[in-house]
Amino acid sequence: MNTTKNILHIKNMVCPRCIKVVWDDLQKLGLEVINIELGKVELKNPISTEVLLKVKYLLQNNGFELLDDKKSKVIEQIKVLIIEGIQSDRFSDVHINLSEYISNEVQMEYSYLSNLFSSIEGKTIERFVILHKIERIKELISYDELSIKEISNLLRYSSLQALSNQFKKETGMTPSEFKKIAGGSGRKSISDI
Repeated sequence: MNTTKNILHIKNMVCPRCIKVVWDDLQKLGLEVINIELGKVELKNPISTEVLLKVKYLLQNNGFELLDDKKSKVIEQIKVLIIEGIQSDRFSDVHINLSEYISNEVQMEYSYLSNLFSSIEGKTIERFVILHKIERIKELISYDELSIKEISNLLRYSSLQALSNQFKKETGMTPSEFKKIAGGSGRKSISDI
Protein backbone atom coordinates (compact mmCIF):
# COMPACT_ATOMS: atom_id res chain seq x y z
CA MET A 1 0.00 0.00 0.00
CA ASN A 2 1.45 3.36 -1.04
CA THR A 3 1.15 6.13 1.51
CA THR A 4 1.18 9.85 1.02
CA LYS A 5 2.23 12.57 3.40
CA ASN A 6 -0.25 13.85 5.91
CA ILE A 7 -0.38 17.47 4.63
CA LEU A 8 -3.02 18.22 2.00
CA HIS A 9 -3.06 21.45 0.00
CA ILE A 10 -6.53 22.36 -1.22
CA LYS A 11 -7.54 24.93 -3.82
CA ASN A 12 -10.63 27.15 -3.44
CA MET A 13 -10.74 27.13 0.37
CA VAL A 14 -11.44 30.82 0.84
CA CYS A 15 -13.64 31.25 3.91
CA PRO A 16 -14.54 29.72 7.28
CA ARG A 17 -17.46 27.84 5.70
CA CYS A 18 -15.00 26.20 3.31
CA ILE A 19 -13.01 24.99 6.30
CA LYS A 20 -16.15 23.48 7.81
CA VAL A 21 -17.12 21.74 4.56
CA VAL A 22 -13.63 20.25 4.14
CA TRP A 23 -13.56 19.24 7.83
CA ASP A 24 -16.93 17.50 7.44
CA ASP A 25 -15.79 15.71 4.27
CA LEU A 26 -12.65 14.40 5.94
CA GLN A 27 -14.62 13.28 8.99
CA LYS A 28 -16.96 11.30 6.70
CA LEU A 29 -13.91 9.38 5.53
CA GLY A 30 -12.84 8.74 9.13
CA LEU A 31 -9.70 10.86 8.86
CA GLU A 32 -8.32 12.56 11.97
CA VAL A 33 -7.54 16.22 11.36
CA ILE A 34 -4.86 17.83 13.51
CA ASN A 35 -5.06 21.30 11.96
CA ILE A 36 -7.11 22.91 9.22
CA GLU A 37 -6.77 26.39 7.75
CA LEU A 38 -7.46 28.03 4.43
CA GLY A 39 -5.79 25.96 1.73
CA LYS A 40 -4.13 23.45 4.05
CA VAL A 41 -5.05 20.41 6.12
CA GLU A 42 -2.79 18.44 8.42
CA LEU A 43 -3.91 14.89 9.10
CA LYS A 44 -2.84 12.82 12.11
CA ASN A 45 -1.64 9.93 9.94
CA PRO A 46 -0.45 9.54 6.35
CA ILE A 47 -3.17 8.20 4.07
CA SER A 48 -3.10 5.57 1.38
CA THR A 49 -3.32 6.41 -2.31
CA GLU A 50 -6.78 4.81 -2.33
CA VAL A 51 -8.03 7.10 0.46
CA LEU A 52 -6.36 10.08 -1.23
CA LEU A 53 -8.45 9.40 -4.35
CA LYS A 54 -11.60 9.35 -2.19
CA VAL A 55 -10.57 12.65 -0.61
CA LYS A 56 -9.95 14.14 -4.05
CA TYR A 57 -13.38 13.01 -5.28
CA LEU A 58 -15.23 14.33 -2.20
CA LEU A 59 -13.44 17.67 -2.42
CA GLN A 60 -14.24 18.03 -6.13
CA ASN A 61 -17.93 17.47 -5.40
CA ASN A 62 -17.83 20.57 -3.19
CA GLY A 63 -15.87 22.78 -5.59
CA PHE A 64 -12.42 22.20 -4.10
CA GLU A 65 -9.32 20.77 -5.72
CA LEU A 66 -6.49 18.79 -4.22
CA LEU A 67 -3.21 20.33 -5.28
CA ASP A 68 -0.39 18.02 -6.22
CA ASP A 69 2.42 20.08 -7.68
CA LYS A 70 4.61 22.63 -5.93
CA LYS A 71 3.78 25.53 -8.26
CA SER A 72 0.04 25.13 -7.72
CA LYS A 73 0.60 25.08 -3.96
CA VAL A 74 2.58 28.32 -4.15
CA ILE A 75 -0.15 29.99 -6.24
CA GLU A 76 -2.82 28.88 -3.77
CA GLN A 77 -0.72 30.16 -0.87
CA ILE A 78 -0.47 33.57 -2.55
CA LYS A 79 -4.23 33.65 -3.13
CA VAL A 80 -4.97 32.73 0.47
CA LEU A 81 -2.59 35.43 1.77
CA ILE A 82 -4.30 38.04 -0.40
CA ILE A 83 -7.85 36.95 0.39
CA GLU A 84 -7.20 36.69 4.13
CA GLY A 85 -5.38 40.03 4.09
CA ILE A 86 -8.21 41.84 2.35
CA GLN A 87 -10.99 40.17 4.34
CA SER A 88 -9.29 40.78 7.69
CA ASP A 89 -8.29 44.32 6.72
CA ARG A 90 -4.66 43.35 7.40
CA PHE A 91 -3.52 45.58 4.55
CA SER A 92 -5.06 48.66 6.14
CA ASP A 93 -1.73 49.12 7.96
CA VAL A 94 0.15 51.72 5.96
CA HIS A 95 3.48 50.04 6.68
CA ILE A 96 2.61 46.78 4.93
CA ASN A 97 4.04 46.50 1.44
CA LEU A 98 2.11 43.79 -0.40
CA SER A 99 5.00 42.49 -2.49
CA GLU A 100 7.31 42.29 0.55
CA TYR A 101 4.56 40.68 2.61
CA ILE A 102 3.90 37.98 0.01
CA SER A 103 7.60 37.41 -0.59
CA ASN A 104 8.29 37.06 3.15
CA GLU A 105 5.35 34.75 3.79
CA VAL A 106 6.08 32.44 0.84
CA GLN A 107 9.84 32.84 1.29
CA MET A 108 10.57 33.36 -2.40
CA GLU A 109 11.55 36.35 -4.52
CA TYR A 110 8.54 38.45 -5.49
CA SER A 111 9.60 38.72 -9.15
CA TYR A 112 9.55 34.91 -9.43
CA LEU A 113 6.18 34.71 -7.64
CA SER A 114 4.73 37.44 -9.83
CA ASN A 115 5.82 35.73 -13.05
CA LEU A 116 4.64 32.31 -11.82
CA PHE A 117 1.25 33.70 -10.79
CA SER A 118 0.73 35.45 -14.13
CA SER A 119 1.75 32.42 -16.17
CA ILE A 120 -0.58 30.05 -14.32
CA GLU A 121 -3.52 32.33 -13.49
CA GLY A 122 -3.54 34.46 -16.63
CA LYS A 123 -3.63 37.64 -14.55
CA THR A 124 -1.15 39.49 -12.41
CA ILE A 125 -1.09 39.42 -8.63
CA GLU A 126 -2.00 43.10 -8.74
CA ARG A 127 -5.07 42.37 -10.89
CA PHE A 128 -6.09 39.58 -8.50
CA VAL A 129 -5.79 42.05 -5.59
CA ILE A 130 -7.88 44.66 -7.42
CA LEU A 131 -10.65 42.17 -8.15
CA HIS A 132 -10.78 41.06 -4.52
CA LYS A 133 -10.70 44.62 -3.24
CA ILE A 134 -13.68 45.44 -5.48
CA GLU A 135 -15.62 42.52 -4.02
CA ARG A 136 -14.64 43.62 -0.50
CA ILE A 137 -15.85 47.14 -1.31
CA LYS A 138 -19.18 45.70 -2.48
CA GLU A 139 -19.41 43.68 0.71
CA LEU A 140 -18.67 46.67 2.95
CA ILE A 141 -21.11 48.88 1.02
CA SER A 142 -23.85 46.27 1.42
CA TYR A 143 -23.28 46.19 5.21
CA ASP A 144 -23.93 49.96 5.23
CA GLU A 145 -21.78 50.43 8.35
CA LEU A 146 -18.93 52.47 6.85
CA SER A 147 -18.92 55.48 4.58
CA ILE A 148 -17.23 55.18 1.20
CA LYS A 149 -14.45 57.41 2.56
CA GLU A 150 -13.93 55.03 5.52
CA ILE A 151 -13.85 52.07 3.13
CA SER A 152 -11.30 53.93 1.02
CA ASN A 153 -9.08 54.44 4.07
CA LEU A 154 -9.55 50.87 5.29
CA LEU A 155 -8.48 49.38 1.96
CA ARG A 156 -5.53 51.78 1.61
CA TYR A 157 -6.67 53.74 -1.41
CA SER A 158 -4.75 56.98 -1.83
CA SER A 159 -8.04 58.87 -1.94
CA LEU A 160 -11.79 58.46 -2.18
CA GLN A 161 -11.48 59.43 -5.86
CA ALA A 162 -8.97 56.60 -6.49
CA LEU A 163 -11.41 54.07 -5.01
CA SER A 164 -14.32 55.50 -6.99
CA ASN A 165 -12.37 55.50 -10.26
CA GLN A 166 -11.22 51.91 -9.84
CA PHE A 167 -14.67 50.76 -8.74
CA LYS A 168 -16.31 52.42 -11.74
CA LYS A 169 -13.72 50.99 -14.12
CA GLU A 170 -14.36 47.46 -12.83
CA THR A 171 -18.13 47.55 -12.28
CA GLY A 172 -19.38 50.28 -14.61
CA MET A 173 -20.89 52.26 -11.74
CA THR A 174 -19.73 54.43 -8.87
CA PRO A 175 -19.83 53.09 -5.31
CA SER A 176 -22.82 55.38 -4.61
CA GLU A 177 -24.68 54.03 -7.65
CA PHE A 178 -23.88 50.48 -6.54
CA LYS A 179 -25.30 51.26 -3.11
CA LYS A 180 -28.52 52.68 -4.57
CA ILE A 181 -29.13 50.39 -7.53
CA ALA A 182 -27.69 47.05 -6.52
CA GLY A 183 -28.42 47.30 -2.83
CA GLY A 184 -25.50 45.00 -2.21
CA SER A 185 -26.37 42.44 -4.84
CA GLY A 186 -24.09 41.78 -7.74
CA ARG A 187 -21.29 40.40 -5.63
CA LYS A 188 -19.15 37.54 -6.87
CA SER A 189 -18.12 34.48 -4.93
CA ILE A 190 -14.49 34.78 -3.85
CA SER A 191 -13.63 31.51 -5.53
CA ASP A 192 -14.99 32.85 -8.86
CA ILE A 193 -12.54 35.76 -9.01
